Amino acid sequence: MKKKVLLICAGGMSTSILMKKLIKYAEEHGFTLKIEAVGATAYEDVYKNYDILLLGPQISYKKAEIQAATHMPVDVIAPYDYAIGNAENIFKQVDKIYPKKINKI
Repeated sequence: MKKKVLLICAGGMSTSILMKKLIKYAEEHGFTLKIEAVGATAYEDVYKNYDILLLGPQISYKKAEIQAATHMPVDVIAPYDYAIGNAENIFKQVDKIYPKKINKI
């Protein structure tokens, strides 16, 4: 199964760094990943191409707003995992919320 994850942070810069670590982890562990990193003002243009949205901790306060706007599974990456780029823990988080995918209309 191809995992489709959109990373959202304040400006898209720190999630771009994290995205590279997640791509490498996916390649090393043999699963397919579609991933993109965007700023909080740009997610509306691309979120429909993904199954879940992960937020950087610095915009955790926007979780309810983004969830209401997209009607998709949204979660906040734990600050420590985000800071060190702990791909293993982040993918555990992805796996936890992936089955809760809401069918898009």
